[in-house]
Amino acid sequence: MSRFEWQKSSFSEGHTEACVEVATGPGATRWMRESAEPEVVMGVSVGALGGLVRVVKSGGFGRGGG
Repeated sequence: MSRFEWQKSSFSEGHTEACVEVATGPGATRWMRESAEPEVVMGVSVGALGGLVRVVKSGGFGRGGG
């Protein structure tokens, strides 16, 4: 998966081993990985990734496992 250009959130600065990275793939696929385990990659649709981002931004997952 190294052929992709991986991007991290600007909020990840200084925390290089605890970041979710995203890359654009062919068609409507986006690739996600955790910087601590870059060999584990998950492909998701643009719609699914957008839904995840909306839930996270709204606080839908809570904090501290809540």
